[in-house]
Amino acid sequence: MDAERHFYSIGEMCDAFDVTPRALRFYEDEKLISPERRGTARLYTDRDRGRLTWILRGKRVGFSLADIRELLDLYDVGDHQRTQMATTLDRCRERIGALQRQKQDIDATIEELDGFCVDLNNRLQQQEG
Repeated sequence: MDAERHFYSIGEMCDAFDVTPRALRFYEDEKLISPERRGTARLYTDRDRGRLTWILRGKRVGFSLADIRELLDLYDVGDHQRTQMATTLDRCRERIGALQRQKQDIDATIEELDGFCVDLNNRLQQQEG
């Protein structure tokens, strides 16, 4: 073991990333992170921290766990993360397109609801007047 290697406890990881121990265990069960074990203690490395950063960012932008796993696995391809970055860029662009389509759908629904509200309000005013 490298004497200069730094390890983080589950508590330190939870505090640093604002996640629960249960979330960390889930990511471990899903083989997204792989802390070392010393007895019952989990010891997280800088690699685990980097992977957790990717996991949480991927979740925030709506990537599935399968997408996140694939992107994380590309880190180890051995091409200085070129494949990982290019694939992530493609996935981000796909996600942007999907979100833009959803936004258009939401905007159209809001417009429809606004029109419905105007119609209902006019009908109520006619009944009152």
